[in-house]
Amino acid sequence: MVTAFGVRAAGAVQRWPWWLQVAVLYAAARLVSACIFMAAALHQGPNPWFPAIPDYWNFINIWDARWYGRIVTDGYPSPLPTDAAGNVQENAWAFYPLFPALGRALAGLTGISPAAALTVIATLSGLGAALAVYCLFRHKAPHAAALWGVAFFATFPVSAILQVPYAEPLTIFLLAAALLSVIRGRYVRAMPVVLLLCLSRPVGVPFAAMLGLLFLWRLVERGRGKQPGTHSLGELASLAGLTLVCGISALLWPAAAWAATGDIEAYTKTETVWRGHDLVPFKPWFDTGVDLFGPVLGIVAPFVFAGLFALLLFSPPVVRLGVEMRLWCACYMAYLVLFLHPQTSTFRMLLPLFPLALAAALLSRSKAYRGTVMTMFVLLQIVWIVWLWAWAQLPGGGDYPP
Repeated sequence: MVTAFGVRAAGAVQRWPWWLQVAVLYAAARLVSACIFMAAALHQGPNPWFPAIPDYWNFINIWDARWYGRIVTDGYPSPLPTDAAGNVQENAWAFYPLFPALGRALAGLTGISPAAALTVIATLSGLGAALAVYCLFRHKAPHAAALWGVAFFATFPVSAILQVPYAEPLTIFLLAAALLSVIRGRYVRAMPVVLLLCLSRPVGVPFAAMLGLLFLWRLVERGRGKQPGTHSLGELASLAGLTLVCGISALLWPAAAWAATGDIEAYTKTETVWRGHDLVPFKPWFDTGVDLFGPVLGIVAPFVFAGLFALLLFSPPVVRLGVEMRLWCACYMAYLVLFLHPQTSTFRMLLPLFPLALAAALLSRSKAYRGTVMTMFVLLQIVWIVWLWAWAQLPGGGDYPP
């Protein structure tokens, strides 16, 4: 009897429209994350923001969420704040403007607090991201596989960030929408989306690189006479225009920081404050490798990591994603290796690689495999929230950032 009921319930769910299936799936994933947050909050001790054992809303409004809330109320500093020795201090220019601007607008229209406004924007953006990700995946996979891809995305170990006042939910929504427009060949329509994407988080450079490589790929295909009737000169011109728009948009925020502060390096100086040293491409990966694995293996480790990721991009499930999503994953990972200082926040910065969630779903149609992956993701989400989101002061002061 129970089995029959389950079969009827599953059949009823399958008859729902796709957007309702995605929305319910995503809401269930966020409810699981909320339960993990609330359980972790019960064990939260003294911290820099609030008394021990906070409620859910206070617990999710910490770390960078406090910076975004401060931007909503106080804006960006000019000139750059410095210490007595003239060294730039941590400040709001590290955080891109679109997310706090939307929060300020919502707070002004409704009268709610900045923290509440930012939480609403993040939550709605996360739902929009799940819907856009599904539409993107459906271009490369049938409904069931696309839905499983969304399930992997929604339960990924750092997916809890999609319901807290961070810019990631908005960025993923815009990124999925931009990739969807590119795959459909709607390059002109993608221009305003790409502009907003470049003002949400620093992903404009790798996206512009992806578009540039895609343009060259399309040009080679046209030259070889592949796929007759496609990649017309007009389409290539539109793609070139989109690449130019993205490249210029990627520079807007550093240019705005320069204009407001009078310091041409305002943005990069601010970003490197959290690192504790100047930006040197590639070097932080080797430094971290040496710290983790020693002077010999530490030098080899970044090359091994890059090689393994390259092999992943040529695996059959990833090849099925198509050239656009594969190029995006390659360019974004190259950007991280080039500029990122690997630390605990790196886990969160892997979320834009969400197209690989579909590849994971395409690896096997086994329900046991897919269920195991999703279960492991939820368990690792507990680890991420308890280890990195919850505050526990280190012996030397501070804590690892999420």
